[in-house]
Amino acid sequence: MSEPIPVTRITDHGTAKLMPDVDRERAWLLTVDGAPQSYVDLDAPTHLEFEYARRLGYVLDTVGEPGRPLDVVHLGGGALTLPRYLAATRPGSRQDVAEADRGLLELVGEHLPVPEDAGIAVHPADARAWLESAPDDSADVLIADVFGGSRVPAHLTSLAYAREAERVLRADGVYLANLADAAPFPFLRSQLATFAAVFEELALIAEPGVLRGRRFGNAVLVASHRPVDAGALARRTASDAFPARVEHGPALSEFIGGARPVRDEDAVPSPEPPDGAFGIG
Repeated sequence: MSEPIPVTRITDHGTAKLMPDVDRERAWLLTVDGAPQSYVDLDAPTHLEFEYARRLGYVLDTVGEPGRPLDVVHLGGGALTLPRYLAATRPGSRQDVAEADRGLLELVGEHLPVPEDAGIAVHPADARAWLESAPDDSADVLIADVFGGSRVPAHLTSLAYAREAERVLRADGVYLANLADAAPFPFLRSQLATFAAVFEELALIAEPGVLRGRRFGNAVLVASHRPVDAGALARRTASDAFPARVEHGPALSEFIGGARPVRDEDAVPSPEPPDGAFGIG
């Protein structure tokens, strides 16, 4: 049998490359303009290679009863890593994915197709525009993992956007976002302040080294109207190969400090990562 070979394609928003993992027979890494975007093992959809994806997975595992189907909205698609994970861990879930890069969706559909009965509907659309057209109280979970290159787009950082997310979520729904920043965390603090203005409960999951200001890195924001099970999350994230910390309550309020919610007219993208921050060897 011939060895899989890398696939490169110019898509709507950059140069996408699918590279086979030599250690896993049907596993692929997706990069866009050199930045790692997704990792998918077609034989093991519950395998989450990236640290931030595992942290999102830990939160998803704590939503409602284990294995119960969920209605989920994904803003940002990549190679559909988390939709595949949820289809495997919560069969019967209904999932909508909004991904602005139609060419990327076509590439993934050709080379990493999802089973037709997986309950995953993919929409080539801008994330915020799609969210604004979604019905009220229609989702249990909303996951935002949208990067234009290596930066979160400005229009997905504002108070108006956070209110749209809250509108689409059910009363006990959970909002999750993959963000990135470095000390002194002007972007991350502003995002926490923005979502604190809309949701009653917040938590932040990040590597201790990132929170201590030692390096640029990802942080997972969790927002909801119901209490976050910080204890369960802390146990899961602490046992990971790359342990993370869960901040919530007074410690998180102290971290936010004097940061203010972001208005649409003041919104800016997340900061440009330093060279090598998200590179691959």
